[in-house]
Amino acid sequence: MIVRRLAPGQDLKKALEDIRDDEDLKSGIILCMVGSLQDAVLRMADGRVRVVKGPLEIVSATGTLATNGVHIHLAVADKEGAVTGGHLKTGCLVHTTAEICIAPCDLVFRRVFDPETGYRELETE
Repeated sequence: MIVRRLAPGQDLKKALEDIRDDEDLKSGIILCMVGSLQDAVLRMADGRVRVVKGPLEIVSATGTLATNGVHIHLAVADKEGAVTGGHLKTGCLVHTTAEICIAPCDLVFRRVFDPETGYRELETE
């Protein structure tokens, strides 16, 4: 298991990519993530990008790390407890901390463009 704590100001998506690269991960699965963000930049189900103003608590995260991409869905709660979720985009800066646990996997994950969906989707080798 890989366990990391991110510091204030780190970009969450970039940090996950750096962890993957530093650990030479061929695949990884997010087991848990807790912490806080200054703001959240999320892609919604209809494809539009939404910025959720913080501070925000990370209440859930799930996804995969592949050799050529990460696919993370994130749920964050505002100061009133209202939850917003979506696909993690660059620009989610850590507020106080982000604690991340990643399980390496024996398979090799990679993301391959799928013309039907318009996105790079998960494949295994």
